[in-house]
Amino acid sequence: MSDQQPLPPTPAPALDLKNIQGDILSGLPKKTETFYFFEITDVTGFRTNLRDFVPVVKTVAQTLKDREAIDKHKKESGHGGHKPPTIPLVGVNIAFSHLGFAKLGIDDTKLVDTAFLSGQRQDARTLGDKGTLDGDKFVPDWDAPFKQDIHGVFVVAGDSHVTVDRKVQLIEQRFKVGTPTASISKIVSIVGDVRPGDQDGHEHFGYLDGVSNPAIIGFDTNPPPGPAPVRPGVLLLGQDGDENKDGRDPWMADGSFLVFRQLFQNVPEFDEFVNTNRLQLPGLSPKEGADLFGARLVGRWKSGAPIDLTPFFDDPELADDPLRNNNFHFTAERDFQKLCPFAAHIRKTLPRADLEDLGFSIENRRIARRGIQFGPELTRAEKQQKKTLLGRGLLFVSYQSSIVNGFQFIQQSKQHRIPVTERQR
Repeated sequence: MSDQQPLPPTPAPALDLKNIQGDILSGLPKKTETFYFFEITDVTGFRTNLRDFVPVVKTVAQTLKDREAIDKHKKESGHGGHKPPTIPLVGVNIAFSHLGFAKLGIDDTKLVDTAFLSGQRQDARTLGDKGTLDGDKFVPDWDAPFKQDIHGVFVVAGDSHVTVDRKVQLIEQRFKVGTPTASISKIVSIVGDVRPGDQDGHEHFGYLDGVSNPAIIGFDTNPPPGPAPVRPGVLLLGQDGDENKDGRDPWMADGSFLVFRQLFQNVPEFDEFVNTNRLQLPGLSPKEGADLFGARLVGRWKSGAPIDLTPFFDDPELADDPLRNNNFHFTAERDFQKLCPFAAHIRKTLPRADLEDLGFSIENRRIARRGIQFGPELTRAEKQQKKTLLGRGLLFVSYQSSIVNGFQFIQQSKQHRIPVTERQR
């Protein structure tokens, strides 16, 4: 027998934060965001324009410096109980579709992901989108621009419409949009804005959004209690945790699959539904009963507090505490839904121990959500008529190293009976 001690495991190489686009790991700071979808019209010109534009693309390293500047500004300016004004910041990222890579003559077959290679249009029926059948072909009921061949999207996020619009103008100048030598043409721009005042961070139904994004090993230091941190390859191609790590081409390293969805929310109708079906329990006012019913649909109160920890009444202090607001696992609750219903949104999209107790890892099901709200606040007329008159909702964005394992699995889990309940065994 050898008396040598086993060598400690080799630590994973540090992430190159200068090689990763900023929105993926840290999220681009934003009060507003524009998604500029485009078609490549001149391949040679586009390659030249893109090469010159690369220094404008914001990396994680640069984004972290932006966030440090924001924190410093808040500490220096946030005196007297007043919210400090924002500082002018803007970041640009870029993503390509399979059609975009094909247009550029780039072989992307080693991306492997069938959802990406087929495109969301082919996946629309599986995702539950409305549409019609044209023979044996499903035609999604999408807005006309999204039925076109989209080659890529610029993601432009910043503190104000002024700074973001200036950056969009720069993009159009660099790629000569609208001129005889243009290398791209705009298909559509979609603008999102965070909601005002105390609704900042809340989607239009009123619920705090993005509470349970995964912590990343090797990037997030001292993550708060909650689901276990995930390996970087869950989000980044070619990194530890990427199931196809060894089969990637070098140019794919540190990239991520971006999923974009424009999701409309019928807020007056939702509010009326929740009120009509409010829980009528002793000691609860009608409003408290409606709030409880809504919380059981979502799995969290509007403050962000999880009903698994506070099942009958909202607890804003718990919601504001990062050491508690995500520290629950549905442990020993496979046959128990008095705290959080099986059908609650957060339990469908992140089953936690419901799957882990069956021996299934949830690591490769995690996604990083970077969405933003769009559309105006409710009008008086909409409140009075209890009917949506203006479009509003969520510009859903997620990053993952596998759309099939991440977004697609989660979307289908919402439609089917996951988690496993007692009847299914």
